Amino acid sequence: MSKVIAIMGESGSGKTTSMRNLDPKSTYYIDADMKGLSWKGWRSQYNADNKNYKATDDANIVRQFIKRIAEGCPGIKVIVVDTINGLMVADEMRRSKEKGYDKWVDLAACVWDLVCEAYTYRDDLTIIFTAHTQTDHDEAGYMFTRIKTSGKKLDKICLESKFTTVLLSKCVDGQYKFETQANNSTAKSPMGAFEQMEIDNDIVEVIKALEEF
Repeated sequence: MSKVIAIMGESGSGKTTSMRNLDPKSTYYIDADMKGLSWKGWRSQYNADNKNYKATDDANIVRQFIKRIAEGCPGIKVIVVDTINGLMVADEMRRSKEKGYDKWVDLAACVWDLVCEAYTYRDDLTIIFTAHTQTDHDEAGYMFTRIKTSGKKLDKICLESKFTTVLLSKCVDGQYKFETQANNSTAKSPMGAFEQMEIDNDIVEVIKALEEF
C-alpha cells in the first residue's frame, strides 16, 4: 500500500514550496495547475529532459501517469499532484456546456477514483496531492477550513475522509508552517506521528516522520 498525503491551504500558503527539498532524481512532479513551481531553480530540477515533470490538467492522463510510474519506474519514490483542484476545475470547464446532474457525478467519481487508486501501488511509493481550501463562516462567527471541491457531490462524500494525513499549510507572521491536527479545519494525522500541533513546512520531514511512525 502506497502512502498518500494531502497538503491543503490557501494560494500563497506554501503548499508547492513545501516540496522544495524533495530529491528530483526520485520525484515525479505533475503540475495540474500548469503554472510552474515556486522556488528558484526549479526548471533545472524538474523538466521533460529529466523525465520527472508533466504539466497536465486532465485527470485521466494523471491517473495513467501515476500507474505507469508506480509500475514501471521503481526509482521514483514520490509523486506530487499539484493541485487536485486544477483537475476538478479543468474538467468542469471542459464540460461547462453540459447540463444535468450526471457531469457532477462523473467529476466526483473521477477525483474519488484517483485518490483511491493511489493507495493500491507499491509500499515504497508516496503520493502527495495538494489542494486549495475554502473557509466557511456561520451566523455565529464559527469558521471551518476544508478542501475546496467542485460540486455538492464531492462535498457530501468529504474528500478528506480518503486521507490518513491531511496537513494545513499556512503562513503566520512570515513563518510557513503545517498544521497537523484539526483546529477549526479538516487537518489530521496519525496519533503520535508529530509531537507538535505546528511543524516546519517541509514535506521531506513529513515523509520521514510518517515512515518512522
